[in-house]
Amino acid sequence: MPSLLDPIKIGANEAPNRIIMAPMTRARGTRGHVRTPIMATYYSQRASAGLIITEAIGVSREGLGWPFATGVWTAEQVAGWAMVTDAVHEAGGRIIAQLWHMGRVVHPSFLEDAQPVSASVTKAPGHAHTYAGTQPYTAARSLRADEIPRLLQDFRAGARNAIEAGFDGIQLHASNGYLIDQFLRDSANFRSDGYGGPIQNRIRLLREVTEAVAHEVGVERTGGTPFSERRDAGCAGQRSPSALLLRSRSSVVHRNCTSRTPGTTIGRHLRRRLSAPAGRPDTPAFQRNAHPQLRLRPRPRSSRNRCRRRRRHSFRSALHFKPGSRRAHRKRTPPFSG
Repeated sequence: MPSLLDPIKIGANEAPNRIIMAPMTRARGTRGHVRTPIMATYYSQRASAGLIITEAIGVSREGLGWPFATGVWTAEQVAGWAMVTDAVHEAGGRIIAQLWHMGRVVHPSFLEDAQPVSASVTKAPGHAHTYAGTQPYTAARSLRADEIPRLLQDFRAGARNAIEAGFDGIQLHASNGYLIDQFLRDSANFRSDGYGGPIQNRIRLLREVTEAVAHEVGVERTGGTPFSERRDAGCAGQRSPSALLLRSRSSVVHRNCTSRTPGTTIGRHLRRRLSAPAGRPDTPAFQRNAHPQLRLRPRPRSSRNRCRRRRRHSFRSALHFKPGSRRAHRKRTPPFSG
């Protein structure tokens, strides 16, 4: 059985161990979203991990709304990140860039008072972190369909610049209530065009962004974030976005994250882990079994029955039935709590 310290191949990268450093927002850049010298030291000190995933990096000014976060859309920003990747590689590490567009979570103060964009006209809950302190979010405008090609070009350019800066791969940030996640959620996406409504339409932007990046840097260097269950992103009551990919065979996982055809190794792995049946999403069997609340590992029926019996026993032990009467009176002694 493989151990944590065994090597593993992750796309085009050969990692010496299975320790992956997760992306964490550090906010150690400049107001121009350029890296600072301490960032090269910070990442090179952690180069012994099998793979480093950077903090989220903005692909455009429109999509970056975090104070002192970094970007990758200018030559100065690319040169700054090149110093970080050089330091990591000299220490024997591997590092990939996480790219994001924050969507409605960008405060207008980052955009010279311009309105942020989102899947629909919505407002993020809570307050934004700005250079002037926390401020309430403002309503975002709906991203027009004719603006989406420009958005895709931003991701292409960001991925190309990241590889030019020396990164070993790209991870797309598609969770935590940011732009791509806003398109996935039916609590934030009220569009009536080809990017809203049915599940196949809501995952369209994620699919197109993934295809754009994969065509730019290669499938073996393209990945994505796990889907988020966060409720503070304004998505309370929304089903898990991971169900979107289960219920649609046009899944990005099948089409873009592997060079194999749909339904091969990765498809069988997903069906085995998530109990999703093979077949098309419009078949009754698939829709019935691909329930959004499907457990990864259902508890055995015998175990569930034992829990029910234990709860019934606990309830009955707390009651006293008089002979010949159907009324129940509580005992004065404490009830059984097992």
